[in-house]
Amino acid sequence: MTDEILTLKEVADYLKLAEKTAYRLAAEGKLPGFKVGGSWRFKQADIQSWIEKQKASSKSNIETE
Repeated sequence: MTDEILTLKEVADYLKLAEKTAYRLAAEGKLPGFKVGGSWRFKQADIQSWIEKQKASSKSNIETE
């Protein structure tokens, strides 16, 4: 199975963020995740897709300036 599920700590490490920042982004709905028994979990494929969207958004913002 390639849809590996990551914990909040693993996502924070992967994105090189503080756990608190990753938690805040998830809680605000800015980072794609879901709760299991009160703990945040993330599909690795969703995180990769989110990264690509962030890159595209960032690139289009630069081009319009």
